Amino acid sequence: MKKLIVIKIGGNVIDDEKQLSSFLNDFSSISGNKILVHGGGKIATELGKQLGIEPKMIGGRRITDADTLRMVQMVYGGLINKNIVAQLQARNCNAIGLTGADGNSILSRKRIVGKIDYGFVGDIVKINSNEISSLLKSGLSPVIAPLTHDGKGQMLNTNSDTIASAVASALSRLYEVNLIYCFEKSGVLKNINDENSVIEKLNSKEYEKLKRDGVISEGMIPKIDNAFDALKQGVRTGMICYAKDLKKAASNKKTGTRLEK
Repeated sequence: MKKLIVIKIGGNVIDDEKQLSSFLNDFSSISGNKILVHGGGKIATELGKQLGIEPKMIGGRRITDADTLRMVQMVYGGLINKNIVAQLQARNCNAIGLTGADGNSILSRKRIVGKIDYGFVGDIVKINSNEISSLLKSGLSPVIAPLTHDGKGQMLNTNSDTIASAVASALSRLYEVNLIYCFEKSGVLKNINDENSVIEKLNSKEYEKLKRDGVISEGMIPKIDNAFDALKQGVRTGMICYAKDLKKAASNKKTGTRLEK
């Protein structure tokens, strides 16, 4: 079975031109099959304010009304995605930019309204693994924006951590998949203010305890939840690491936090 690396890059790195350039250098140098999933960063929020669209956040998650959806489609699917693709092409990495609507690659449904109405937010229903695999077989490296569609003409804003997990899980039936979450920290930290407090290995039992104790909280929780979901679905390894350590993680060298079943 051929190998595949699915890499998710966080928004804070995308916001930093120097960090992003270094990351893309490392991504382009990785040989073999690879997929990049990117977040949105602060660019959407900043542009939204210029357009008179104030961000609406609840529990760290963006509420996507109709105006916000139009804006994130422009920023995520256009500005950020195509900028990354162009920079990878300049590094001799034959990348192709995608949203979930392209090639019907990621089908989702609008999130059911519960206590909170998240608006035009999509929960993933299906990954078209054959379509994505055909791109890989053609020598292309998909760069996936955090946008999906419902199959009825509606685009939906979808969490990039979830997309990375779902894509890795679906492709694990065709490839030996390693999933790497890259962001601005050196890994999962015992102390958020101490970069040297990296938890080198983390299993699901230890994770639940650290959550209960409040050691792991807020934005890190959905990231780790998604990674563990992928491991349960057949993904071989899951890692969370500093973006500058991508090459180490891709080579399966010791870095960041390795998640274990």
